[in-house]
Amino acid sequence: MILVLLAGAIALPALSGLAAAGLARRPAIAQRAACAMVCAGSVSGLAAAAAVLSGAGPAPTALPLRLDALGACFLAPISIISGAGAVYGLRYHPQADAGVAAVRLQLFYGLAVAGMALLVAASGAVVFLIGWEVMALANFFLVLTEHERPEVQRSAFLYLASTHVGTLALFAVFALLRQAAGSYDFAAMAGLPASSAAGTRIFLFALAGFALKAGLVPLHFWLPPAHAAAPSHVSAVMSGVLLKTGIYGLLRFTGVFAAPPPGWGAALLVLGALSGVLGVAFALGQHDLKRLLAWHSVENIGIIAMGAGLALLGRARGDTGLLVLGFAGAGLHVVNHALFKSLLFLGAGCVQHACGTRDLDRLGGLARAMPLTSALFLVGAAAICGLPPLNGFASEWLVGLGALAALGRPGGDLVAFAAVALPTLALIGGLASACFVKVHGAAFLGTARTAEASRAHEAPRAMLAPMAALAAGCAAIGIFPGLWLGPLVRAAAEWSGTEEKVLAAAAAPAVTGAARVSAIAAVLVLAAGALALARGALRGPSARAETWGCGFAAPTARMQYTASSLAELLVRRLGPLGPRASLQSPRGPFPRAAAFESHLPDPVLDRLLLPATRAAGRVAALLRPLLFRPLIHLHVAFLLATLLVVLAWRFLG
Repeated sequence: MILVLLAGAIALPALSGLAAAGLARRPAIAQRAACAMVCAGSVSGLAAAAAVLSGAGPAPTALPLRLDALGACFLAPISIISGAGAVYGLRYHPQADAGVAAVRLQLFYGLAVAGMALLVAASGAVVFLIGWEVMALANFFLVLTEHERPEVQRSAFLYLASTHVGTLALFAVFALLRQAAGSYDFAAMAGLPASSAAGTRIFLFALAGFALKAGLVPLHFWLPPAHAAAPSHVSAVMSGVLLKTGIYGLLRFTGVFAAPPPGWGAALLVLGALSGVLGVAFALGQHDLKRLLAWHSVENIGIIAMGAGLALLGRARGDTGLLVLGFAGAGLHVVNHALFKSLLFLGAGCVQHACGTRDLDRLGGLARAMPLTSALFLVGAAAICGLPPLNGFASEWLVGLGALAALGRPGGDLVAFAAVALPTLALIGGLASACFVKVHGAAFLGTARTAEASRAHEAPRAMLAPMAALAAGCAAIGIFPGLWLGPLVRAAAEWSGTEEKVLAAAAAPAVTGAARVSAIAAVLVLAAGALALARGALRGPSARAETWGCGFAAPTARMQYTASSLAELLVRRLGPLGPRASLQSPRGPFPRAAAFESHLPDPVLDRLLLPATRAAGRVAALLRPLLFRPLIHLHVAFLLATLLVVLAWRFLG
């Protein structure tokens, strides 16, 4: 039965684009048919994941598919987010208006979903790579949806080049694993020694390939441009679940080793902390709403990596408490981030659909015209900041408790690296709160700054319904985190080879504590809401009158704080990261114009890769006349030199 459900989760989305193309003469019916097939695949995938996580083991089969608890923890969010995105796309990118572009989008959307489902259910390296490549190529075409725009073309090809560099690293991983285990099957790789030189090489190649897909700093450079260029429901899938395939790969390939050394966990912990802090720091300086959310994806992938690093440290030291808290925090944050980040990206799509822009400095006052979008976006903003009683708090609570518990245990390297997580989580939470105060204040509060914002309208129900479902999921997991304890413990037990009962006993107090804090927070939120409603009912209608405006007789929208000015104090503190600011100061007693704007260039892409690429282009231009001269002896000399280098490398190796 599980195999049938799994086949439906892969095949139905893969074929959904054919339905859209086959019924192209009736675009509304075609898009609904494609959406229905993606949603049916989502239901099938959720049912398969639920069956495995509830205790039903993977059924033996001749097919190279095997869904275990670790894969099911990733298949569940893949199914949820892909279904929500398909429904959202009915009105956000209607086939009746977009024509062939919409057919192309639905074709590659279904293939991307099928590729992700295939790779998390693969039982061996070959099928894993097939799913990986289908996912990668399909997402390239999804990013390239608005291909007529030059910035979209640059973002798409940057993504394509980056993902295939990562794939080359994975080829090395599979070759080394095949050499060590004698098979490409994951089951045959179980129990490999990690302390050897081969184990270290495998980990380094896997870290490079999977960290590039996940967007860990400094391999994140493709992520903000690609997320900003793609349609919003595609961005939701990319941020919510595509990035997590990199985390899945890291967990899958560290799980095949018997006893990973502490250095592996320390490396993931440090990379996660760096990604978390830099991701939220760069988000503060952004003005494009989707690019800002993309930088927060870097931040949250960092939190997941910190949890995975703690789990690896726990395995290295035989500490079951640290193992299960780190793994459960990372696994729960995989699901939580998929929910609230997809909610936020869909909210950004509603804003762009209503106003035609994502520039925060051109918005304002949208809460009046778009009250439902504003409220749902606020739920996602509170969840991403880790505030109870929403789901982001529960997973960050587990990671924080794991780091806190590690400080009281012996082991010098363990204590040193676990100590990184606590102040990092606190700093990330504070900066994220400041960033989303800026976002919600600049976009939804105040008054409209431009004509586009003043003409805003509420999003259609087909776009609001998926957002409401995701918001409900954020609240449900936040208030009842204990419902996920069993599945997460089961996945941690399979991944680490530890007895399930031992891990459950170590994790139960932490989950109970998260549930209590969320329950108290929920009661306080409900009480505050009831009090506000009661005060409004008792006071009756309020009289409208002009307020004292500090000497301004006729205040305008230009007198509000902009997104740049709200974050200016914090962005200025990021001096080593190179913020660029432009200020047009008011002059004279009656100034007509004043403006302030800040920008944070990406230190990897803008300061390293692009200058290096331009320099390489200049060198190639100088060498081109020499390399392509019609001189046979010169070409033979180049070939001979290359052959000698390869032979020398082989001999020395």
